[in-house]
Amino acid sequence: MKTFLLHKDRDFHPNARWSDNDSALHKDMDLGRLIAAMSADDDYVADVAQLVLRAPLTTVEDIEYRQHVLMDVLENPEVVRGLYALATETIEAERKIYRSIFSHSPSAILRQAIQSLEMMATVLEQLRTVCQDSRAGFRSPGFLRFFDMVLQELDEKYLAEINAHLRQLRFKDGMLIAASLGRANKGTDYTLSNQSPDPRNWLQRLSGKRQESFTFRINDRDEAGFRALGELEGHGIDLAANVLAQSDDHIMNFIKMLRQELAFFVGCINLEAAFLDADAPLCFPKPETAQAMVCSARDLRDVSLTVARKGVVVGNDINADNKSLIMVTGANEGGKSTFLRSLGTAQLMMQCGMFVCAQYFGASIVSGIYSHYKREEDASLKSGKLDEELERMSAIADTAKGHAMVLFNESFSSTNEREGTVIARDVIRALVDSGMRVVFVTHFYELTEDVHALHTSGALLLKAGRTPSGERTFTVEEGAPERTSYGPDLYARVFAEPELAPSAPNTSL
Repeated sequence: MKTFLLHKDRDFHPNARWSDNDSALHKDMDLGRLIAAMSADDDYVADVAQLVLRAPLTTVEDIEYRQHVLMDVLENPEVVRGLYALATETIEAERKIYRSIFSHSPSAILRQAIQSLEMMATVLEQLRTVCQDSRAGFRSPGFLRFFDMVLQELDEKYLAEINAHLRQLRFKDGMLIAASLGRANKGTDYTLSNQSPDPRNWLQRLSGKRQESFTFRINDRDEAGFRALGELEGHGIDLAANVLAQSDDHIMNFIKMLRQELAFFVGCINLEAAFLDADAPLCFPKPETAQAMVCSARDLRDVSLTVARKGVVVGNDINADNKSLIMVTGANEGGKSTFLRSLGTAQLMMQCGMFVCAQYFGASIVSGIYSHYKREEDASLKSGKLDEELERMSAIADTAKGHAMVLFNESFSSTNEREGTVIARDVIRALVDSGMRVVFVTHFYELTEDVHALHTSGALLLKAGRTPSGERTFTVEEGAPERTSYGPDLYARVFAEPELAPSAPNTSL
């Protein structure tokens, strides 16, 4: 039995090992807030959400398959939460089944497996009932296949047969073991036999003649005798115990996989609620092939600020179709870094089959998302900041493939503008020539001017928006780079009257 809700043809097998890029992306995109909103204080949901976000999909077909499943989830949240709760309670109940230090003996294995399977049989009946009652409300291929599998595999006849076998394995009428005599009359080929029920009623059995049999009794104080009898029993039930234990493991693995995959979708339900509470837009993005070179959005907002509910979060419109390079310039605290984070997070969420915080978002699939942000001073560094930046850039270059997305935020600013411009220009050229999409936030005027002159057709130039009076709009707009550093803005903030100084809401970072 397979769930096939996250993937159409395989189980979800997360990579437990964190790479340097995973850590950098988690920090730079502020994914901690996104995961916290998805978890709603459920640590297991948080862990699964983190694992899924580290394993983005890379084909349009796979993304749309998961999107359709998620659409069903958002239309039937109570059913999905109920299935998740059922799986969670089952796993917790299984953990409470007593396991002694003698749990490796055949009799102990059989006893534990019976106890677990009896509990599991009830769960499977509940699962079948939920699937039967809920199937009509779902339309996605993923959920329809899941429901049909449960209804076919766990029909009433099969569940009744399971319960009958479990009752028989309790051996309330004794145990019948067949064996052969081997060398020196030692027992071999022990087989647990199926006892045929006595067709006579209780009156016939009471008054009828008993069948002849050979019996022996063990004295209550004969420890060796009881030990020998226990060994005979172990030989007889060993095969049955192992088969039953494997069946128990198989069903439990299915329940665990169901819980894991549903945990991600429960996280999406929680995230949708957070978006609605923040009055934020929500849409399912349109994935395109990597060769299409598409990137456009309407009212794209930063998820981190949205779920943190730090005031009104403004959105951005962007049309970067057929553009392999996006350069963003402008005054500090103008929303450049927020825009960069919103774009990177939306790309990641799209490739995880999620909705995004926008009225519309469409983008080409990328082979990987990499971030190269300016870092604060670190006393543990054994070399200068520029060497550290170049080392991180080298690691990205070693692992990034064609059609990757690389996000830069004030990179190479640890040196002077002339040297930083030369380094950044060569890095951008190499990445773009390799077929990657580059989004670069910088205050280097010389760099943006060079890009404007050399990459007019393949580059989109954006700048932080501001009103004629100098107030930040915290949006980005299309436009050529400007040489000014907005010194009057700084002067007004420091020396002018308070009412003349432009105020900045707390939505910027």
